[in-house]
Amino acid sequence: MNLYGVRAIYNFEMARMRRTLMQSVASPVISTSLYFVVFGSAIGSRMGEINDISYGAFIIPGLVMLSLLMQSISNASFGIYMPKFSGTIYEVLSAPVSYVEVVLGYVGAAATKSVILGVIILMTARLFVDYEVLHPFWMFAFLVLTAITFSLFGFIIGIWADGFEKLQIIPLMIVTPLVFLGGTFYSIDMLPEIWQTISLFNPVVYLISGFRWAFYGVSDVHVGISVGMTLLFLTACMVGVWWIFKTGYRLRS
Repeated sequence: MNLYGVRAIYNFEMARMRRTLMQSVASPVISTSLYFVVFGSAIGSRMGEINDISYGAFIIPGLVMLSLLMQSISNASFGIYMPKFSGTIYEVLSAPVSYVEVVLGYVGAAATKSVILGVIILMTARLFVDYEVLHPFWMFAFLVLTAITFSLFGFIIGIWADGFEKLQIIPLMIVTPLVFLGGTFYSIDMLPEIWQTISLFNPVVYLISGFRWAFYGVSDVHVGISVGMTLLFLTACMVGVWWIFKTGYRLRS
């Protein structure tokens, strides 16, 4: 394992975060804070409880997951797309580092940035809503596992994209609607039976449900199923990355 190579890529990506704090940290934190103000404080104070949890506290796991997913994808996809765009990807591929080490550097940095952002958002949420974390270990475990999984997914998007506009297609057109329809602002138990069944085909439901269980001990689906679905998607992303480097898809041409 070439740890120097991994560290070089990792440190370079983390330095980019420090250079763009307004875009990387301040912007998503402010955007999420607006959700807390509007839905948590303004609307939440006029709504009843869901599963004996105040509405403002109930939506915290979903909003954190929304930011975590979007930032994981964005950080990883942009991180690998820029070397492709500038042509420096060939220097990385010709360097004495394996594809595993390249992925560890880029995905590790993207996941680290997303976890840091998730923790900051959780701390910011305390300014607007009172909440408790029933299972801190599992909360952090879900945070890290989700960040790694969707950073891998973002890495695949960055390889696939051949233009800046394509970097935003999947996050905006697919991931964001799935998050909003995945129980961010409600429990799927509140839906008609047919829509509850349809919602179970939304993979984000399992992420938000498991994350909410770590906070309050309540979930829309069993926490074991949530972990299993997350690991399944993680495995699928790992296979996808392996195939990309094995075939050289959009890397050698």
